[in-house]
Amino acid sequence: MDIWSDVVCPWCYIGKRRFDLALADFPHRDAVRVRWRSFELQPDAPREPDIPLTQRIQRDQEVSRDRAERIGADVTALAADIGLTYRLDLARPANSFDAHRLLHRADELGVGEQVRERVMAAYMGEGAVVSDHATLTALAAEAGMDPADARALLYGDGHADTVRSDERRARSLGVTGVPTFVFNGVRGVAGAQPPDTITRLLHDAWTGADAGVGFADGGGGGCDGDVCRTPGSA
Repeated sequence: MDIWSDVVCPWCYIGKRRFDLALADFPHRDAVRVRWRSFELQPDAPREPDIPLTQRIQRDQEVSRDRAERIGADVTALAADIGLTYRLDLARPANSFDAHRLLHRADELGVGEQVRERVMAAYMGEGAVVSDHATLTALAAEAGMDPADARALLYGDGHADTVRSDERRARSLGVTGVPTFVFNGVRGVAGAQPPDTITRLLHDAWTGADAGVGFADGGGGGCDGDVCRTPGSA
């Protein structure tokens, strides 16, 4: 399993939690190798956040303030359904490149799951600026990573090539938005899929019923650049 995701994508945290729920019930879960891949929705985003997420939605999607707030409220409600706390009125989009580098290092150290959860929760619900090195170091330490290791990574250039490699791989596969789930390296689905959909896809991948190459938009919510879509939207 390869999962392309961005820590500043509201749908990616929902997609992660839904995937976790599906995998927990999959009978062969111990044999599934999950690799989290980096994807920057806005590679040119500034390190210093300018406006809150809801205002960014209003500006980039050219919708009214009420519409932007409704989009945020709808996503927040879906997150709450699976136990996640969102405060998207506090979320401040910023460059996520260093956060991705940190997560690759955390994966190396065996604490990737804990650090990934902490960073995403802090961004979605606490207004954390995920480009700030001191903030990332503190979050990593809270999740069990040695803060000295986190600082050394962040203030150097470790795993920069890993992030770029993930992004090149995404382009080669035709991945244009997140979250995207790729099974056995050749077949994938875009969007934060419901757990039962993930369960079916895991079963198909395990049994070989997914033979072939291709990617589909499964209808789940997801983000592509400046635009985030909800299920059923155009």
